[in-house]
Amino acid sequence: MLEAISSTAVSAGQAASRATEAQAIAPAAPTAIQSTDDAGFDSVMKQVTTDAIGTLKAGEAASISAMQGKESTRRVVEALMSAEQALQTAVAVRDKVVQAYQEVVRMSI
Repeated sequence: MLEAISSTAVSAGQAASRATEAQAIAPAAPTAIQSTDDAGFDSVMKQVTTDAIGTLKAGEAASISAMQGKESTRRVVEALMSAEQALQTAVAVRDKVVQAYQEVVRMSI
C-alpha cells in the first residue's frame, strides 16, 4: 500500500513539475468561460472552484516532489504561494456568500 501511495505521489509530483514548467514558459492567462451559454453564476462558481482545487493539488504535488529532491525551492514556493492565494480567495468568496445569505434571511417579508 505504501508503494501505491508513493508512486501516486511521484506521478503527482511529476505532473506538478510539468505544470510549473509550462507556467514558467507561458505566463498564466486568466481563464475565460468556455461558452456564452454557460455564463451563469453556478457555472462560474464551479469553474472557480475547480481551478482553486487544481491549484491546491499542484502546490501539494510540488511540495511532495521537493521532499523527494525532484523540485527546486523556487518552484515549490511559487506553487505554494499560488495555492495560498487560491485558498484565500475561496475563503473570501465563501464569507461573502454567507454574508449575503444572512442579509436575505434578515429581510422582512
